[in-house]
Amino acid sequence: MPENRVLVLIPARMAATRLPGKPLLDIAGLPMIVHVLRRAEAARIGRVAVATDTPEIAAAVRSHGGEAVMTRADHPSGSDRIHEAMRLLDPAGAAEIVVNLQGDFPTISPDNIRDVLPPLDDPAVDIATLAAEIHTEEEALNPNVVKAVGSPIGGRRLRALYFTRATAPSGEGPRYHHIGLYAYRRAALERFVSLPPSPLEKQEKLEQLRALEAGMRIDITVVDTVPRGVDTPADLETARAILAKG
Repeated sequence: MPENRVLVLIPARMAATRLPGKPLLDIAGLPMIVHVLRRAEAARIGRVAVATDTPEIAAAVRSHGGEAVMTRADHPSGSDRIHEAMRLLDPAGAAEIVVNLQGDFPTISPDNIRDVLPPLDDPAVDIATLAAEIHTEEEALNPNVVKAVGSPIGGRRLRALYFTRATAPSGEGPRYHHIGLYAYRRAALERFVSLPPSPLEKQEKLEQLRALEAGMRIDITVVDTVPRGVDTPADLETARAILAKG
C-alpha cells in the first residue's frame, strides 16, 4: 500500500469533564497523546498527525517528534476535527483513506490499528471499524459499552446493521463490544460530515448511526481484545500499570 494512501489522524482536545487535561496526563513518563501517537506510528500504515485546538497538546506532540495540526475550537465531534485536519494536511487529496484514532487509547496495539483497514479492500464498504466479542454479563448490560450488531460475512468480519447502548441482540449467541476506531474512504468522510445529525444518532448519542441511517455501509473487523479507553481516574491508573510493565 503506498505510504501516502492512508492518513492516520488522532483528534485531541482538553475539554474532558471527567479527567481534565486528559491528553497531557503522564503515563509511564510520556503524555497520553504521545503513547497513542507512538502506537499509530508503529502500525506503519501511513502518515500520522494529531489534530488539536490546544497549543499545549500540539507542543507536546512536536517536542516528541510527532506531527500536529491546529484545527478550529468549535467542532461538534472528532469526525469534524479530522475532516478539517485532512483538508489542511492533504489539500491535493493524495490520501484515499483517513483513519480516526481516538486520543485516549494509549494501550491500543499497532496490530489493531492495522486491523481496521482490510474491510476497505471491498469497494462496497464506505467505513471500517473494530469490535471484540463480549464475554461478561456486566459488559453486556453496561450502557457505556456500545454494542455492534452485525451480520457475519466470513472470517472475522461483520457487516454493521446497528450500534446501540442497549444489550443487543437478544437471545443466545455472540454480542460485540464496538471499538471507536474508524477508517473512512475520503469521499465517505466528506459525505458524513456534510450530513445533519440523524434521529437515531441523537437518540442513542452514537455518531456512527448517522452513516447507517444515510445508507452508508460500515464493515467491522472482529479483534480479540478491547483496548482500554481512559475516561476516569481508575482507567488512568490501569493504563499506567499496563504501560509501566511495557
